[in-house]
Amino acid sequence: MLSIIDWAVVALYLLGLVTMSLYLSRQQTSAEDYFVASNSGNALSIALSVMATQCSTNSILGAPAFVAFVVGGGLVWLQYELALPLAMIFIAIFLIPIFHRERLVSVYLYLGRRFDDKTQWLISGLFQVSRAAVAGITVYGVASMVSVVTGLSFTQSVLLFGAITIVYDVLGGIRAVIISDVVQMVILTSVLGYLAYLLIASAGGVEAMLAQIPAERTAALSFRHHGLGDGHDFAFLPMLIGGFFLYVAYYGCDQSQVQRQLCAATQDDNQKILLINGVLRFPLVLLYCLIGAGLAAYATSHTDFLSSLPLINDAPNYNMALPVLFSRELPAGVVGLAVVALLAAAMSSLDSVINSLSATTLKDFVKPAMRERIATPAQELWWGRALTVVWGVFALVTAFFVDDIASTVIVAVNKVGSLINGPILGVFLLGLLTQRATGRGARIGFFVGLAVNGFLWAAIPSVSWLWWNVIGLAATMGVGLMTSGEASSDPEPTDLMWSPAFYRSAGFTRSWAPAYGFLGLWTLLLMGVLMVFGAR
Repeated sequence: MLSIIDWAVVALYLLGLVTMSLYLSRQQTSAEDYFVASNSGNALSIALSVMATQCSTNSILGAPAFVAFVVGGGLVWLQYELALPLAMIFIAIFLIPIFHRERLVSVYLYLGRRFDDKTQWLISGLFQVSRAAVAGITVYGVASMVSVVTGLSFTQSVLLFGAITIVYDVLGGIRAVIISDVVQMVILTSVLGYLAYLLIASAGGVEAMLAQIPAERTAALSFRHHGLGDGHDFAFLPMLIGGFFLYVAYYGCDQSQVQRQLCAATQDDNQKILLINGVLRFPLVLLYCLIGAGLAAYATSHTDFLSSLPLINDAPNYNMALPVLFSRELPAGVVGLAVVALLAAAMSSLDSVINSLSATTLKDFVKPAMRERIATPAQELWWGRALTVVWGVFALVTAFFVDDIASTVIVAVNKVGSLINGPILGVFLLGLLTQRATGRGARIGFFVGLAVNGFLWAAIPSVSWLWWNVIGLAATMGVGLMTSGEASSDPEPTDLMWSPAFYRSAGFTRSWAPAYGFLGLWTLLLMGVLMVFGAR
């Protein structure tokens, strides 16, 4: 249960969010300002906002549980991050420059311009279905955490953070999302850093903490298995290669991520956003993986800890380990900050998702169907806010139909994403990198790629879900090219395709080559860091 001081901390935080959004609402005059801040966002704040979304509830719940308790888990999750800097290089060169040049609000508008409306509607619709489902799971997860820490009922916990998130998102738009994400990022990393310090200090230092954990959980690299169908998901090659394409699809083709980058004022700012994420994400993941190691050591020295966790299917719900630890070990006032940190993790995910769902619904579906009724910027802004309310309420209602969160939630979320990421990326790359591809071919390729991944999931579970990102991409692009026939000439494909000439004309080759080289070296440095933890 929270003390009065803790509740005061939570109340001040939530009041601050609403006050900020009210102030920002006075500056909005159009949907472009509401959804992409009229392309005037600051590179650093956007980068931190994107990172805040990555440090989501699923990560806060799942990563420590994976490291500490899940069978087959451990610090091996860190090798997944080796792919991220490489993915940032690819996105910075091949994807974002074209999207920014087109001044998109919905990234799926690119598919409509490059191919046709059917392709745009297909991929945008799939995004909305998948992200709406994830939003409901996010609400469920954080409401469960808040309930454990505060003693509130599930319904009260949903309303506590869900309603506030909808209010500040509806009023402040993407500017409120970005500003609140920056604040949330600072609070979240501060609380997690303090918790990591407590866990490490109570264990007698990092080395002593790791010594209390089984050796297989402290190894951060896994070279024993690398075959395509050897049944090992967390081997080095699938996490590096499959992780690369997963990150390219997520950061480069997912509206919830790309929308923040489309807020940037210039192409150079977009490059900075990707560079910052490529460098800073690993320390963030390392932080909550070390918390996971601290949880494992804590459970060893406090034998009643696991029995104090809420049950799910008559077994401890390891995803609730962190909030239970908050309530057991943190002093009054700091527990309030911890609740704020948990709310921040959820809000930074939910606000961006419902804002991006609103943007894609308006730009890809509603406005084309209701052009006469959405004729002015003010009308479009009204529709944008109304759709944000609709998607926000949908997420809150959906949370009541989520039965549970699996003990491997972070794996489950990435597994579902891997089912569709490769095919979606394949559709975008068909448009960006090939002139021959047509909308019909891209759609056929997408369905084939999706079917192949579905078959692998159902019939060949020995193939790591990380490989689905590669296999689905290859199937989509191969079949897409074979079934395209003659290239479409309306619109002219070369106007919407990546080319070395365009890239050079923007000055990227000269000014950003050293930054790309640095990201490559950063990957090698991270490899060295993981070797310190050991291999298995």
